[in-house]
Amino acid sequence: MIPAFPDSKVALKGKKGLVVGIANDQSIAWGCARAFRALGADLAVTYLNDRAKKHVEPLAQALEAPIFMPLDVMVEGQTEAVFERIKSEWGQLDFLLHSIAFSPKEALHGRVVDVGRDGFLKTMDVSCWSFLRMAHLAEPLMKNGGALFTMTYYGSQMVVENYNIMGVAKAALEASVRYAAAELGPKGIRVHAISPGPLATRAASGIPEFDELMDKAQSKAPSRSLVSIDDVGNATAFLALDGAKLITGGVLYIDGGYHIID
Repeated sequence: MIPAFPDSKVALKGKKGLVVGIANDQSIAWGCARAFRALGADLAVTYLNDRAKKHVEPLAQALEAPIFMPLDVMVEGQTEAVFERIKSEWGQLDFLLHSIAFSPKEALHGRVVDVGRDGFLKTMDVSCWSFLRMAHLAEPLMKNGGALFTMTYYGSQMVVENYNIMGVAKAALEASVRYAAAELGPKGIRVHAISPGPLATRAASGIPEFDELMDKAQSKAPSRSLVSIDDVGNATAFLALDGAKLITGGVLYIDGGYHIID
């Protein structure tokens, strides 16, 4: 029997998703949100603060997002407020995209062994624990299963110059994905780490000598090309489909094969 593939415009029709991490039209989260919406999903979109709102609001409008709320995971209660709104307005959640990370400059720009406790805790809080907190809040809303996505990077597995403490946080994040996948799998909830190659995003601008990192990735990757936010979005949206329901717990590299090259 030949499997029936869903119409691409309605493959996610009726599905509800939360997208956290859009900062502007160069954000990975924006590429993912466009892909989700193109497949018919309804989206809730968050913005970091009032300064970010003016950049994100037009994008949320383009997505026809019925829920648009502030979310700074370091502000007490804001994460819970977003999930309460989703519960009251939708009563369900089918997928969640967590595309945020942060490290204080003094922690990110120094050696890992020199990072102070406060800098370490802030890095882990935003870049790792916030994903677990969102997974906890999403679980009761995913009554019919669902998918959780978070963004990682190759620097979690190998030492990447200037990635520093963020590599440690991403390693913890990837371990969290594996454990969450094992714990939530019986409920039909899949958990994925998405690992794009270097992208010129606002978040990446804080990494020293990032342009050199992009040049290296392009020259060494088997594809000889850099990834785009649309490449990341399309691959992530595929994992949100019911056809990907038995894929969970792993890291999906979207980097033109760069991660296989020494």
